Amino acid sequence: QVQLAESGGGLVQAGGSLRLSCEASGVIVSINTMAWYRQAPGKQGEWVATISRATMPGYTDSAKGRFTISTDNAKNTVYLQMNNLKPEDTAVYYCQAQTWRADWGQGTKVTVSS
Repeated sequence: QVQLAESGGGLVQAGGSLRLSCEASGVIVSINTMAWYRQAPGKQGEWVATISRATMPGYTDSAKGRFTISTDNAKNTVYLQMNNLKPEDTAVYYCQAQTWRADWGQGTKVTVSS
């Protein structure tokens, strides 16, 4: 019932910044939690950040102090501001919306060069 569209990925040098966006459409009133995940080449998927109406934002340890998750409810959009990027941040980043189930976007690729 929820469709997600990520954007904002690209190629950036180490130490640079990117801002990922995820726009939701469909029955968005049922969304309780939004999250970002990433999957590096040849690696298992990894949770990155979560935001909800009931709790404070949460981050994986490697993202703390560098990444910020936020929302713009008027635009039905969740963001991931990524600062001080490192080569190990290279991955495809996926947006997730949680209702009674989890819906996923198609991903946006982030490549960080050293």
